[in-house]
Order: sequence, then structure tokens, then C-alpha cells
Amino acid sequence: MHHRVELKNRIHASLITFGHGCPTSDLFGRVGRQRLTELEFPEPWASDITAAVELIDHLNAQIATIDTDLRREGADHPYVPLLMTVPGIGWILAYTIAAELGDITRFPTPKKLCGYTGLCPRVYQSGSVDRRGRLAHNGPKYLRWALIEAAVHACRHEHYRDHHQATKVRLGRQRGAKVARVETARKLTEAIWHMLTKGEPFAPQVPRQSLAA
Repeated sequence: MHHRVELKNRIHASLITFGHGCPTSDLFGRVGRQRLTELEFPEPWASDITAAVELIDHLNAQIATIDTDLRREGADHPYVPLLMTVPGIGWILAYTIAAELGDITRFPTPKKLCGYTGLCPRVYQSGSVDRRGRLAHNGPKYLRWALIEAAVHACRHEHYRDHHQATKVRLGRQRGAKVARVETARKLTEAIWHMLTKGEPFAPQVPRQSLAA
């Protein structure tokens, strides 16, 4: 999938280089591909674009086969349907998280599960000094990747959006976005622990609004 994204970005870069606007909202759909063949590019860019489109088709076929295999292997996994109710988690991420977690009862608390993911910062303590460092990055890297990927989409959910935006504003655009994404991933991890432990779908509690007297 990463390779496919790189190929699509290369084609978009060629459009920009030679002054061609994107002819359609979906450049790699049926209409977009037809428009792409009508645009003129000098060599070797024309051949490079043709080869990239053919390779994208090849990767699409491979991804479809893998997706089918994953669905068949994980069809009976009890965690997958529950995980797919979480904002930002689709079939692939749900299967990845379920496979990496194993039995949720291994983790007695949400904090233990967060520590296992490697999404918690290192803590440096010396006397009265308590300092937080970079992420620990221990635990399964694919579990950490799946949770971060889910957080990218979950940050637009009403349950996480306000805190995500507030963190970005407080820490600045560049650092704030990264920190906010990791914080959202940790919140998702805590929610996942409660869901899988209780066997319930994602249902965050909305704070009650106080009524005016």
C-alpha cells in the first residue's frame, strides 16, 4: 500500500511539473485514467507514467487478494467486529490489532495495555526531578502502527476532535500534531481495553451538560 501511494504521488508530481491540473477528483478511476492518457508528456516521463499505472494495477490485485485472505482468516475472530466500531479502525487495522493483542486478559488494566503498545513516553526520575522523554517504542511495532493509523482518522470524531485541536494549538502546528496523534492513539487503546474486556462495541460516555437553574 505504501508503494502504491508512492507511485500515485509520482504521477501527481509529473502533472505539476508539466503544468497539467488534475483532470478529475479520482485520477486513478475510469474517467481519470482516460483523461490521463489524453495529456501529453515528454519522454521519459510518459513511459514512466505508463509503467507506474500498470504497477498500480498489479498492486491493486495483490492488495485485493491479501484483503480476501485476511477476511477469511479473521472471519471468526471475536475481537474484529468490536474493533471495527472504533472510529478510524477498518477491517485491516482491526485484524492487525486483534492479532497483535492476543488475549486481552493478559492486561489487567488499560495502563498496562498502553505500556505494552510503546505509546507511552519514557520517564526519567532523579530526586525531585520527573522528566518525560521520547516514546518508549517497546512492544509490537505493527500494533503501534495500527493504533497511530487509527488515530489519524479518529481525531476527526466528535469524541476526540476538541482535545486534538486544543493540543495542536497549545504545542504548535508541527510538534502539536504529532503529540495530539499519539495522545489520541493512547485514548483509543484505553477504549479498546474496556471494549474487549467487557465484550461491548465502542460507546464513549458523553459528559452531561448541567441544566440552568
